[in-house]
Amino acid sequence: MSRPDESPALVLLHAFPLGPRMFDHARLLLDPRLRVLTPGLAGLGGGPLPAAEPSLDVLADDVARMLDAEGLPSAVVAGVSMGGYVALAFARRHRQRLAGLVLASSRAAADPPAARDRRERVARAVLAEGGVRVLHEEVAPGLLGETSHTVRPDVVEDVRRLVEEASPPAVAWAQRAMAARPDSTDLLAGIDVPAVVLAGEEDTIVPVAEAAAVAAALPAGRLVRVPRAGHLIPLEDPPAFAAALEELTR
Repeated sequence: MSRPDESPALVLLHAFPLGPRMFDHARLLLDPRLRVLTPGLAGLGGGPLPAAEPSLDVLADDVARMLDAEGLPSAVVAGVSMGGYVALAFARRHRQRLAGLVLASSRAAADPPAARDRRERVARAVLAEGGVRVLHEEVAPGLLGETSHTVRPDVVEDVRRLVEEASPPAVAWAQRAMAARPDSTDLLAGIDVPAVVLAGEEDTIVPVAEAAAVAAALPAGRLVRVPRAGHLIPLEDPPAFAAALEELTR
């Protein structure tokens, strides 16, 4: 194992509509000498809601400012779902600070019109109702794979609790930021740092074939398929997620 001064820092960017506590189980499996940062994004997980108009660029710049505050010139950035979109925005805006990239359950393509419309509908619903009912009914069930729904009641409960903690303004801001994100497909060819793309074999949101195309487009990309996992690999298979991180940071 590399000494701490030989290993880059690791930034973990969480999925929507969860917060950074989604990484609690996986973090326990990482080498304790590894410097790990888990910021809350877009007001999710206890952080302040951005004052700017919804944009993933705002969140990417927040990550860069966090690195400045920690005295870190660069880091391996690992994002899950929405966190992956932020990681790609970071690669676009702060490429020289990216030491490595992990994308889990995340795509490079922009949302098609129907997906953007759905995000806006969800944003309007949570603000109108002042609660996250629509997330429990329409979003949360698809975040986990069939195996988790069948034999991992603890994971199902973890997701329910994390979703319940999301504030409606933060949910709406994040949905609108994701809807506005640009297509990053052409960006991939210029990201020549070591990269891993993780795909849950039971993920119905970002299928394995789509994740494989992202991995193939990255010059130093590698696809890791995770059996019996859906969209939230760090919760559904913490050892697989942690192993991919440690391999990349060595």
